[in-house]
Amino acid sequence: MVVVVSSFLFVFVYLPRLEQIMDKGGFRCVECSENAPELHRDYSNGILKITICSCQKPVDKYIEYDPVIILIDALLCKTQAFRHILFNTSLNIHWKLCVFCLLCEAYLRWSLLPGSEQSTDPADIIRYTKEWEFYGMFGLAALELLAFCGSVLFFLWVAVARLRGGTLEFSLLVRALLLSCYGKCLLIPAVIWEHDYSPLCLGLIKLFVLTSNSQAIRVILNSSRRVSLMAVGLGLLSETCVAQLCKKLPWSIQDTLTLTSAPP
Repeated sequence: MVVVVSSFLFVFVYLPRLEQIMDKGGFRCVECSENAPELHRDYSNGILKITICSCQKPVDKYIEYDPVIILIDALLCKTQAFRHILFNTSLNIHWKLCVFCLLCEAYLRWSLLPGSEQSTDPADIIRYTKEWEFYGMFGLAALELLAFCGSVLFFLWVAVARLRGGTLEFSLLVRALLLSCYGKCLLIPAVIWEHDYSPLCLGLIKLFVLTSNSQAIRVILNSSRRVSLMAVGLGLLSETCVAQLCKKLPWSIQDTLTLTSAPP
């Protein structure tokens, strides 16, 4: 529980933005995903009445909920919470969250490199070599994320747009995929509080992130679980292939940095 709370301190900074409801239309019912013109009606003297959907349920019950409750429901991958965040709020921090998650993953990979201990000597050339290794890990993590998102979008374009004749909102899908990667914030506490079962912990974090990705795709497309699982599976396969390809290249980041940082 402490790990979860500590990992999401970054997200809590942006929780006030979660309740900034969009001024224009395009809302969705969190229960049945039907379009709705408004979430509530503002009467005189500050009296608000929640709009009722055709399914006889409130369009968005979360507008009355505390942000902590919304966050807990999102951690539980509830469909209603995902619809509230993706459709009925103006939460536009996906690029910032993406960079932060990439930094977390890069730090994890860098910390697992042999000889990644920090040096306080400003004249130590190894110190700068390790710093460039961190940048290399960041680039590798970004490349794998690009392969994952690209494969998911390509599969959904083929399966939905081409075969079924539907339309895809790529910007909304990218936003959903990046926001659903918030589970990578758990990587930092997993590294700070080292324990014997860290491989199991990292595996569970990866599984949680993939589950959130699948749920986000289901919410955006309002599709079956099979389509979202196939898309996430193909993305994971592409990400793994890119990672293995980078490992099998005739050069490595560490060797390149060693050559460039060596004294003349």
